[in-house]
Amino acid sequence: MQYKRILLKLSGEALMGDQQYGIDPKRLQEYAKEIKQVAEKGIEIAIVIGGGNIFRGLSGAAQGMDRVQGDHMGMLATVINGLALQNALENEDIPTRLQTAISINEVAEPFIRRKAIRHLEKGRVVIFGGGTGNPYFTTDSAAVLRAIEINADVILKGTRVDGIYTSDPEKNKDAVKFESITFEDVLQKGLKVMDTTAFTLSHENELPIIVFDMNTEGNLEKVVLGKKIGTIVNL
Repeated sequence: MQYKRILLKLSGEALMGDQQYGIDPKRLQEYAKEIKQVAEKGIEIAIVIGGGNIFRGLSGAAQGMDRVQGDHMGMLATVINGLALQNALENEDIPTRLQTAISINEVAEPFIRRKAIRHLEKGRVVIFGGGTGNPYFTTDSAAVLRAIEINADVILKGTRVDGIYTSDPEKNKDAVKFESITFEDVLQKGLKVMDTTAFTLSHENELPIIVFDMNTEGNLEKVVLGKKIGTIVNL
């Protein structure tokens, strides 16, 4: 099965590459090339990117910062990442639009659902920045919300691990990978796929999630073309 419209969720940390902080230009370029391969096949692509490589609201709150203030800083971090990714995609001649949930009219369009869908229909990649625009919601929640709003076929969660395991494969070499798993089983087994709010929203709207390794060249294209890469979560 080939997907026609996808929402790709990338973590901010993924953009760090081998660095401790910020944006690795090499990693950014690699991602842009991967996305270009898919876009050239006529697949409509929306992207939500986190901001953890720059600032994470929860960690700020843990150090005594006001949570709402910290989350707003995190939202702005996602906009910085969105601008960087937009630039990398446009360097690959992929027309790209950045829409944000908070108004920053000088650098991005406001999120307007109909406009976002129109961009996708015209073959433009749409990056959604600023999370949901509300504190206390993660970019996972933003990804699911936007995917539902634009009628995406699937959420592709690009990580550095090649799927969902019985436990953390980076810590436990005996962890077993699931090829596919139901929403109910994920909840029963207490597996960490997305935060609970995002996962529940995806479940209620019957929107499948595929967790896969974004850092392996060609994986994004294989997933979109329906090949068995990563782990699919569905009903």
